[in-house]
Amino acid sequence: MQYTDINGQAKIDNIDQQIIQILGKDGRTPFAQIAKQLGVSTGMIRQRYHHLVDDGVLQIVAVTNPLLMGFATMAQIGVKADVARLSEIADEIALFEEVIYLVLVTGSYDLHIEVVCRDKTHLLNFLSKKLHAIEGVKEAETFMYLRIAKENYGWAGNMDG
Repeated sequence: MQYTDINGQAKIDNIDQQIIQILGKDGRTPFAQIAKQLGVSTGMIRQRYHHLVDDGVLQIVAVTNPLLMGFATMAQIGVKADVARLSEIADEIALFEEVIYLVLVTGSYDLHIEVVCRDKTHLLNFLSKKLHAIEGVKEAETFMYLRIAKENYGWAGNMDG
């Protein structure tokens, strides 16, 4: 079974959606437990899980808390860049270890970057010695995190309300 159509759109059914929701709450949930909850065989869950992972619909990862690991400074950075080199600039920025999230966007900025740094000095060095050293980075505005009000890694695509 393939979970994407010729346009790359996911083709998942209700069982797949439920598997994703259960694993979104706890990625370590055993296949047998999922099967029991859904009233299907363990083999069916195993097969669907592997197809979802192989087709890139589902990823199971360990999520760390940077603050508890000694990284006291988190920030989002809006970057204005030379649009003729936007993809290349994004590729260069993506190589920096401080960058944990990077998207090309529309609006006032061309890129939004999320970074994790040990402290404010580390952030300053990242900005001055790495980010602004990239040819084509025109301007950057930094938004330091004061408090994370919501962080959701368990989104499972269910927006039915």
